[in-house]
Order: sequence, then C-alpha cells, then structure tokens
Amino acid sequence: MTRIAVLGNGRVGGALAAALTGAGHEVTVADRTPGAAAEAAGGAQVVVNATPGAGSLDLLTGLREQLRGKVLVDVANATSDGPDGLPADLLHPGSSLAEQLQSALPGTRVVKTLNTMLHPVMTAPASLAQPPTAFLSGQDPLAKQVVRGLLVDLGWHEEWIADLGGIETARATEAAILFVPHVIRSSGFAPFAISIAR
Repeated sequence: MTRIAVLGNGRVGGALAAALTGAGHEVTVADRTPGAAAEAAGGAQVVVNATPGAGSLDLLTGLREQLRGKVLVDVANATSDGPDGLPADLLHPGSSLAEQLQSALPGTRVVKTLNTMLHPVMTAPASLAQPPTAFLSGQDPLAKQVVRGLLVDLGWHEEWIADLGGIETARATEAAILFVPHVIRSSGFAPFAISIAR
C-alpha cells in the first residue's frame, strides 16, 4: 500500500483516485487550492498531478517543500485552448510541462505518464480494441519503477508500458495532445490512446 495524494478532483483526478483506492492504496484527493494541495501532498509518498496543465507549474512550484523527496506523477498537458475548448497549442514549445516541473522542483522525482490518451483509458486500458501504450519519462529509475507498479495496479500490462528515457522525452508525448482535437472532431468523443505497434 502506498500513500498517494491526487491533486485535482475533476474527471481525471476522480477516476485515478477511485481506481488507486480500489487497488488497495491509501488515497487523498485535493482540489487545486494551494492549502488543500499542500496538506494532501505533505502526507503522501507519491503525488499525482491531475490539475489543469496551464496552472500546474505555478501550483506545484508553491509546494516545493511538501514535494521534496516525493515521486510526482505528472499526467497533465499544458495547452492553450481553441474557441471550441479543445487543445490548440502547447504552452511550453521546445520543452514540456514535465521538464519545467523537474527544473522548478529539483528535489522531486518527476515522472510523466498517461498523457497520450483520453482519460477513460487511464484506468481501463483493456477496454480498447487493441492494447494502448503508456509511456514513462523521468530521470530517476527507481521513481519510474514505482510508477510502473501503479500503472500495473490500474490494469496496464507490463508489455504495454514503454520507458522512453529521461524527462526530456516528455516533450514528445506532450506534443501528442495536438492529435486529440482532430481525432475528436473526426470520430467523436470515444476513448482512444496512442499505441506503439510492433
């Protein structure tokens, strides 16, 4: 059992919290107000960033002490939205939210994952017609191992998890968010994910 704080109580945070609780972990959910987030993060071993990516850097930078020594699982994408509310552009071109977080929080072990799919797939990967891929990006091998274990608890098979390497690889997976509005407009809001076929 791991003590996990999920920051963000929307659809993504709520689904992850429910699934991780169902897997036997002790989970606390906090909204994105600084006080609630600080209290939840302070008592956790692993912190999941499920807050809207546009505000994640400011919020989490303010939790530097609470996040020191912790594993921070970043599932957010930092984008500006178009008129229809769907992602239109990246807020950190040439970088990524995960890289910005790791730079701002050098005492925290940031791992990027689960950001290349619609949120229902995060906790039900086997619901798709073919196996999806969950990517891992991060500097710390032990932190990535912790996150890999949590992904397995969420229903991800080991062979569906791909370690891409350092945190700089997150800029590639975060850029994948730009596929999302086009897929939704062409096919509707049905669960999908990026998959590496071999």
